[in-house]
Amino acid sequence: MRVGALEAGGTKMVCAVVEFDGQGGWKVEDRVSIPTRMPEETIADMVEYFRDKKIEALGIACFGPIDLHKDSPTYGYITTTPKAGWANCDIVGPFARELGIPVGFDTDVNGSLMGEANFGCAKGLENSVYITVGTGIGAGIMTNGKMLHGMLHPEAGHLTLKRHPEDEAFESNCPFHASCFEGLASGPAIQKRWGKKGVELADRPEVWEMEAYYIAQALVAYIMILSPEKIILGGGVMHQPQLLPLIREEVKRQANSYIRTSQMEDLDNYIVGASLGDDQGILGAACLAMEVC
Repeated sequence: MRVGALEAGGTKMVCAVVEFDGQGGWKVEDRVSIPTRMPEETIADMVEYFRDKKIEALGIACFGPIDLHKDSPTYGYITTTPKAGWANCDIVGPFARELGIPVGFDTDVNGSLMGEANFGCAKGLENSVYITVGTGIGAGIMTNGKMLHGMLHPEAGHLTLKRHPEDEAFESNCPFHASCFEGLASGPAIQKRWGKKGVELADRPEVWEMEAYYIAQALVAYIMILSPEKIILGGGVMHQPQLLPLIREEVKRQANSYIRTSQMEDLDNYIVGASLGDDQGILGAACLAMEVC
């Protein structure tokens, strides 16, 4: 089966065509990255990309918040995003109308987790969490084999965190919350605090020790509430190789031996990086397309 996949991000839109062979195999046949500009021109470019690709369905894994309730008048919309121009934007409708095919829809982080659950390091598990730490912070959550949805969808990037002792004066980068995970630990928060992008701060241990403190604090909360069997960390900030070991050590310190399971005794295999390169989001979006075929 040939389907379209759209990983819709605040910086870029990755469009791809994925071929499934019906026996668990897959191949990304084609891919293009389109800069995220204003909705009208960006969506028009993406529709044109998919128009002649002979796809049977499209899956959209989208930045949010988004409306996932199919009986809602704003189903398929991006809702209260701070991304300029994209609030209250119908992203599903134009594709459904112009391409005349079914469209699957979920959050970008749920899409990434679906990719890992079907083809990557979460395969065979029923309870897992995928966290992206990049331009924003979000989490996809699988519980008892199903993606977690509810009133909206998980907004785990806006979990309130305790400030690092040396970070009390920092003004959160989140326009909504003074001390949330995204506001304190996203890529833009790192740049705002230290005056440089993360890639320029690789040799500054204090940067990554503070970052690990915040990420680990959030992970301990997720562990206590969700009891995942695996935690996967993706996103641009996680490209710093020194960060993952610091996070594991900080999780161990903050959890303080309260939970004693085989996973917590083997954090190297419990808290891991994304296993599919940068394909987990595209593959997850393709899975969303398969669900509506």
